[in-house]
Amino acid sequence: MNLLLIAPAVVDEKRRGMQGKAFQLPPFSLAAVASATPEHVKIKILDEAIEPIDYNFPADLVGITVLTRFAPRAYEIADNFRQRGIKVILGGLHPSALPEEAIQHADAVVIGEAEGVWETVIKDFEQNSLKKFYKNKDFPDLARIKSPRRDLFNKSKYLFTAMVQTTRGCPFNCNFCSVTKFFGGRFRTRPIECVIKEIRSLKSKFIGFSDDNIFGNRIYARKLFNALKYEGVIWMAQASINIADDRELLHLAARSGCKGLFIGLESVDSESLIQMHKGFQKPERFKDSIARLHDEGIGVLGAFVLGNDNEDVSIFKKTLEFAKKIKLDLAQFSILTPYPGTSLFNRLLKENRILSFDWSKYDAGNAVFKPLKMTAEKLKEEVDKLWREFYRFDEILYRLLTLGKRLPVQILPLLLLNMSFRKEIAATQNL
Repeated sequence: MNLLLIAPAVVDEKRRGMQGKAFQLPPFSLAAVASATPEHVKIKILDEAIEPIDYNFPADLVGITVLTRFAPRAYEIADNFRQRGIKVILGGLHPSALPEEAIQHADAVVIGEAEGVWETVIKDFEQNSLKKFYKNKDFPDLARIKSPRRDLFNKSKYLFTAMVQTTRGCPFNCNFCSVTKFFGGRFRTRPIECVIKEIRSLKSKFIGFSDDNIFGNRIYARKLFNALKYEGVIWMAQASINIADDRELLHLAARSGCKGLFIGLESVDSESLIQMHKGFQKPERFKDSIARLHDEGIGVLGAFVLGNDNEDVSIFKKTLEFAKKIKLDLAQFSILTPYPGTSLFNRLLKENRILSFDWSKYDAGNAVFKPLKMTAEKLKEEVDKLWREFYRFDEILYRLLTLGKRLPVQILPLLLLNMSFRKEIAATQNL
């Protein structure tokens, strides 16, 4: 049996394989599905970001993972294969949020995490008895999950493939985020020995953790970092800013090899944070918190979300000045996006404020809803401008000169990352 697993994308054919390579990660969700597939099944992973869809591939079954922004493309691919008589399974965040929509383009839909039900899907397919929907009764036990099938990636096409997951789930339930609904409202953890074994198997000195908050379970994080101390790796991850309040754990993270964190700061405005269900974050403390991270040799990519109901056009200048003031090494500026399945989507739908259901625009770069204190067009225009202003060449140079006093060994990688952002901005904004 041949199983074709597809990660859809929408790319410029002339730039395929070159577009954003610094930020292009392999589809690890498909590698996880592959590891849960019975051994007798032959598997190919096809990432459309690096290679075109081969509709002539001799697939018996096709599985497609679907993010909201790629849903129209995923449905197009699915319809094409089904017209050829090949059965298609859809899964991922978007089908899990809108299974009745997804089933119009598939023979079956996996709702939520695939581990725990995927073997049943394969068995039912082989017995010609596929059901429309598959869903775990409980969240999968991470102690029973195998390492992802990285051997199925075309590693020459990616800059970085050494991503490892240690936890799933998040209790914060931010109003714009799908993580809590998809993975649950508590942190589930993998056994430390399984994580260390996987890291050793990668034979890489650079590791990225894909957890939504590597410090979420402090007891587990402490055990993990104590184990990592002896592995001699450099690692990066996502985290909440409140890790800076636990100086002992932060120091331990640095000693274990942490050199960079992606942190969802979300807003400079306290009221905005309350609306996003992140009122526990205090903007007036961000500068000191980031200084503590820098003192430990940890660089910070701070992420902001713009477009909350209390925000008028003054928020953009405040955000730019704030990002510079708190000395971020890198910054990300996103438009508030009501992804299906989130509380934000449900509220804006009820208020009749969603302007577009073209899922391809749900990329955090387009305004698909009506803000209260500005137009959607103004919101997009100003967020695009934030990207350009923060990544002006003179701003990058200033950051690097300042950085030399704080994190001298990280100047080169941060120069490359800053310039990669600048290149992508020029490409996506047609500059």
